[in-house]
Amino acid sequence: MDAEASLDSPQQVPGTGRPVPTADPELVQRWHAAGGELVELLAQVRERLGGVAGFRLGPALTVLVTGPEAVQHVLARMPERYVKRSHRARLLVGDGVIAATGEAWQRQRRLLQGQFTGTGMRRYEQRIIEAARTTAGRWEEYARTGQALDVGREMHRFALDAIWRSLTGHPLDDATAHELEAVEAVGTALPTLPADADEARDAVAAELARIDAVARRAIEAARSTEAGPDGPGLLHVLTEAAAERPEYTDRLIRDELVTLLAAGHETTATTLTWLYLLLDRNPAAREQALAAGDEGSRQRRQAVQALVHETLRLYPSAWLLPRHAAEDDTLAGHTVEAGTDILVCPYLTHRDPQLWPDPERFDPRRFLTPGGRPAHPGAYLPFGIGPRACLGLQFALRESTILLEHLLPAHTVTFSATPTSATWGITVRPDGATPATLEWAPGFPR
Repeated sequence: MDAEASLDSPQQVPGTGRPVPTADPELVQRWHAAGGELVELLAQVRERLGGVAGFRLGPALTVLVTGPEAVQHVLARMPERYVKRSHRARLLVGDGVIAATGEAWQRQRRLLQGQFTGTGMRRYEQRIIEAARTTAGRWEEYARTGQALDVGREMHRFALDAIWRSLTGHPLDDATAHELEAVEAVGTALPTLPADADEARDAVAAELARIDAVARRAIEAARSTEAGPDGPGLLHVLTEAAAERPEYTDRLIRDELVTLLAAGHETTATTLTWLYLLLDRNPAAREQALAAGDEGSRQRRQAVQALVHETLRLYPSAWLLPRHAAEDDTLAGHTVEAGTDILVCPYLTHRDPQLWPDPERFDPRRFLTPGGRPAHPGAYLPFGIGPRACLGLQFALRESTILLEHLLPAHTVTFSATPTSATWGITVRPDGATPATLEWAPGFPR
């Protein structure tokens, strides 16, 4: 169990609490009639009823969890009572680690865990730096020529390059990048696909075929010991595991590869895109981060990391974490019956004014000032907490920081248009293009 699960807390006997406060059916009916986003309904339920609140979209009760103590109870203290049943991305990632459950998940998690902490992260650091340098080179050309770019597309290309180098040991070439656009296409389509699994697969069959072809070639190259310039990649760990673990079939290796590609680039790219949009509205935050210390200093790195953390507070990588109550429980004094669907919502926890003063304001100093952020581990969880917290947390934070250390001092970004809303899928993304031009920052040596 996650270390956070050992924190002292009142233990409650399952089934001995009071009923979960439940939203008036008229509230749900008005939301449904207005055609609103799910997040709008959740926000209203939380505002009216608090950090543990119920609502009904049909006959069954769904419980929304946003209070930090209850969040920690569900995700970290009692993960065996609140389980994942299936993942919306299973059509794309198959039985990869984010969709796996039970003993299969435990085995897959153990194999990958060490690749994203300590020595494992140091192994991939230079590959991330090379991906950042490649992006910085493109941005130098944009600044020199005045050519327009799409910031969101640039962030996707960087993040995909970083994870591809880490997986294969090779830089991302244009042809592979083009084929892997299918990963984003399927991920974007998932919330709108038919409920029937066969119909959903048919709707994106061409994109899945493109992804499978790329995965097959990469696996074959890894098996042929075709190490990249920086040595073997994470994919080699998976292919080598197959020699001793029969469960690592070609299909499971494909699923893990696609899981790492999808989760390893989409969340980082989205975070970096939001960050640049937030800096467009809050330009002083960029200046403050750069003024915190000299290039390469610990102070500047911490200030840049604070930009990332504050962006993740406003737009967490995992904005909604579904769980299922496998047995009766008492949650924050409320009875939760076995079979109840649970929605943990980091997006709303991060915007709770009782936890985060002036929560809609972009203020990276929250993560630099003692006492600037809540101490409770359930109050800030952009990658989840507990045993199923995102494996790639350190990888994502490191690659975001490295790229920003390359780009922020060199360029200022001027958007010609910015999205006015968000798209709420597996991640929360800007709803639209992000066209911009670049200028050299004053005083930056060219």
